[in-house]
Amino acid sequence: MIKINVLVGDKSWKKILINPETYIKRKVKKLSNDNYFKNKNIEFSILLTGNKKIKLLNQKFRKNNTSTDVLSFPYLEKKELKKKLKNKDTFYLGDIALNINKILNKKDNKKSKEKFNKLLIHGLTHLLGGRHKIYNDFINMQKLETKFLKSIN
Repeated sequence: MIKINVLVGDKSWKKILINPETYIKRKVKKLSNDNYFKNKNIEFSILLTGNKKIKLLNQKFRKNNTSTDVLSFPYLEKKELKKKLKNKDTFYLGDIALNINKILNKKDNKKSKEKFNKLLIHGLTHLLGGRHKIYNDFINMQKLETKFLKSIN
């Protein structure tokens, strides 16, 4: 089971998703049927925000004074995460922040949703320990993202 908390911090999100919380929960429900999540009880949060807030978060936590499309804040170190994923206990994965200004395609709402889905999954794979600084980690992360995207589409 996957439990998700959604906070809409920027009203512009309604340009892509009429009801962001319902849309995300539907996608996550599909994802929870994937074998990767069978017998796992996880929880994570998503902040739907804009340039200003994500830039502040990026500066505060990553020491990077720029706006970005997605930020992930894993709650657990990779070693502890692996242990937790083997148990059936509920645990908190972390937080994801998504930036509407980097996702919104004013000409094509379908493309905006596709980009949103990709970034949601990208953020989630980071919470699950994914990294892309080392080539092998990048390849493994890409495979997991592709698998998860198939589950939600």
